[in-house]
Amino acid sequence: MKHRFPRRSLIGAVLALGLCACGSSGTSGASAGSGPITWASFKEPTGTLRKVVDGWNAAHPDAKVTLVDLPEAADAQRQQLVQNAQIKSTAFDVVTLDAVWTAEFAANRWVEPITGLDTSGFLTPSLRTGQYRGKLYAAPWLTGAGLLYYRTDLLKKAGVARPPKTWQELTDDCAKVRKSVDIGCYAGQYDKYEGLTVNVTEAIDSAGGHVLDASGRPALNTPEALAGLRFLTDGLKDGLIPKAALTYQEENGRRAFEAGDLLFHRNWGYVYALAGKTDGSSKVAGRFDVAPLPGRIGPGTSTLGGNNVAISAFSKHKKTALDFIRYVTGADAEKIFGLGSAYPMSRLALYSDRAVVTAQPYLPTLATSIQNAVPRPEAVRYGDVTTAIQEAAYAALRGQQSPEQALSGLQAKLGPLTAH
Repeated sequence: MKHRFPRRSLIGAVLALGLCACGSSGTSGASAGSGPITWASFKEPTGTLRKVVDGWNAAHPDAKVTLVDLPEAADAQRQQLVQNAQIKSTAFDVVTLDAVWTAEFAANRWVEPITGLDTSGFLTPSLRTGQYRGKLYAAPWLTGAGLLYYRTDLLKKAGVARPPKTWQELTDDCAKVRKSVDIGCYAGQYDKYEGLTVNVTEAIDSAGGHVLDASGRPALNTPEALAGLRFLTDGLKDGLIPKAALTYQEENGRRAFEAGDLLFHRNWGYVYALAGKTDGSSKVAGRFDVAPLPGRIGPGTSTLGGNNVAISAFSKHKKTALDFIRYVTGADAEKIFGLGSAYPMSRLALYSDRAVVTAQPYLPTLATSIQNAVPRPEAVRYGDVTTAIQEAAYAALRGQQSPEQALSGLQAKLGPLTAH
């Protein structure tokens, strides 16, 4: 099922996110040094990223970019980047940072402040993820929010006319489908890695709770936080979530959904193009759609995702690095990437670009999800914070601790990690 593109409503939805009209005209502190550079980024499965880099290289034969694939898991990506930064390695000039790593990399002076980049036209939530103490350290590149992928054909056959808006509706819809089809009901990413932090905070937020309060202190001793974690633990216990999902990262879950093993699946926007391929790689092409995530008593709250690009403080060719960041975050390059990969872009204008929306019909739904999205817990010691969340959540999901025990222990552990 394809969305019609409600042009006026989408523009309004995305405009509600706000724009930063604060383009600057100075020169970057990273202005010295031109020449070939290396970009360390995640491994992008559609091949579009390499096409974007090839476009730069064709026009800049004396300042070519070598693309280095980081590991698939976000935790392993961060570990490699941190290790390189700690030894002041010059191996990487431009680095792709998960949106929540900015404070850590900026506070440790592993990346350069970026000035001289016109920031008008970026979505404000994306722009904010690259800022630390009033300065821009990472330019918005990709953004996004979690989406609910669902099988339109199976829901229709079961007499269900709409995707679920609540967890109870999701459970009820699954029961109806399972009367005639043997299929896993729902899965996100529950392996012990960064995706687990995303999924657990998403569940807690979708129940009306928070991991950290507005002052940055832990807030896990609430009924809402408990309800969020229980949705996941009870789901595994009751069979709503397949046990295999305890090993799922993004790609494992995507492959399971594309193989027809899941009725509902939480994942990012990039899955849309891959699941829709008609080359035989996906068994659900033409038989799925996306919706905002469901929540405890109404629509849920997605985690604000995204990847930004930054200049390594140890690069020898910082001028080229800045010029390349201008290119790769520019509207033309982002449009190429959006058309070819289905990764959501950080440029507002592309959400009303007819060619992009025709190619990626999920954009109106994504705009709604971004409106309601919240970031993961923001902390300078983010590595320690996310590790603590993963350890507590994984113990609860595997039944090694009760949800109450897991949250109580996490509340105590996060206290000193988030102390100002």
